[in-house]
Amino acid sequence: MAVLLSAASLADIPTVPPERCHAMKGDRKGQYAVNVVHPYRLVFEPDHDPVPRSADGGVDLAAVTAIVIIEVVDYHD
Repeated sequence: MAVLLSAASLADIPTVPPERCHAMKGDRKGQYAVNVVHPYRLVFEPDHDPVPRSADGGVDLAAVTAIVIIEVVDYHD
């Protein structure tokens, strides 16, 4: 939580462990997750309407400055 709170944007969240911020796929497309205590993940999504987009159509992580936490879950079950 400290890393999320101190980040200026989603681009500032490390994509390597221990946080390992990563985009979700499938029915969770548009959501992101960070590692918490194994096997749990904190799942969230950008809190922007519309979600900021880069020129290639992907999410502009540097422009995502607010998130909504969806849940803490072990989605590997």
